[in-house]
Amino acid sequence: MHMMTKLKFAMFALALAGSAPALAQENQGPIIGAWRMTSLQITNSEGKPADVPYSGQVIFSQSGTLSVQAMDPDRAAKPTAYTANGYEAYYGSIEIDEAKNTFTITVESSLVRDLIGQKLVRKFEVNEDQLVILPADPKEGWRVTYERL
Repeated sequence: MHMMTKLKFAMFALALAGSAPALAQENQGPIIGAWRMTSLQITNSEGKPADVPYSGQVIFSQSGTLSVQAMDPDRAAKPTAYTANGYEAYYGSIEIDEAKNTFTITVESSLVRDLIGQKLVRKFEVNEDQLVILPADPKEGWRVTYERL
């Protein structure tokens, strides 16, 4: 390869490499990425938040999908609208409204089959490497906190 061609190629590669992080940041909203659950709280019968021993993660992809895995250590946990045998797993496409701090998941696949096809609206708050997700309807009575992986 001619020396000038090599130099042009090297300069192009360097410019492309330098712009890649900037391009990635432009396409990355505050919730895009992988998050590990640090706490789950539900509203108890007295109207106060109570901790539930859950573990899990949520992943928001740049391509517009979300996947959730969460587990109650109690294998005998009763099923809920989102869980079976103490386990929650689903994924689907998402639409994020950063102005309203909400996102809507269209569930494409789920351990709980009744969720498939549903649109779930969630509120979110991001503070540095902490993400809090809440239901759009406060009557659902839960709050999940995650830390960025």
